[in-house]
Amino acid sequence: MKNQVTVLIADDHPIFRKGLCEVLSEDVTIKVVAEVGDGLAALEKLRELRPAAAVLDLDMPRMNGLQVAKKVFELKLPVAVVILTMHKEELLFNEAMNAGVPGFLLKENAANDLLNCIHAVVKGQPFISPALSSFLLSRKSGSEKLLGEKPELEKLTPSERRILKMIAEDMTSKEIADRLGLSPHTVENHRAKICERLNLRGSHSLLKFAYDNKSRL
Repeated sequence: MKNQVTVLIADDHPIFRKGLCEVLSEDVTIKVVAEVGDGLAALEKLRELRPAAAVLDLDMPRMNGLQVAKKVFELKLPVAVVILTMHKEELLFNEAMNAGVPGFLLKENAANDLLNCIHAVVKGQPFISPALSSFLLSRKSGSEKLLGEKPELEKLTPSERRILKMIAEDMTSKEIADRLGLSPHTVENHRAKICERLNLRGSHSLLKFAYDNKSRL
């Protein structure tokens, strides 16, 4: 069928992988092009096949799902990432959101939500398990509280806000430059401008501010 959504599945449990394949087989517009059992194999297949979407288990050997996702973004692969996890942990959720992962599903809800999730993320829309809606509300209220504490954040451009989030992920200027297709010098200029807009002084003040507010940016 033309215009099928191609999908890679990565999970180290063969039975669970089979279950995901069965769920996806219910939709004729979706085609599973590969299934693998670890993160490194997933990354290799993603680079080779360039599927439209990748369903990645958070806990996998060699590379976990989030590490694979970050590498996908770094390499600018045209793949919409969905992270699957059995953990209802807000820190993991925030780490995935901060990294730019568009799809985040609990394994217990995968049978019901996976098809809708894949169709959403390949269109550029986020999809989060409804059971995690409280985490989204917490992020929103945290962001609003931070804005109240630091109204200067509204002065940041979208590019500066994105760089600030990457700084919070402990990325160097070179890593940020590689991710965004900029020169390290341009990123350094952005960092200086962010410090100026936020009235931050001192060589480590920007990193400290970004890290301290990582889940609220």
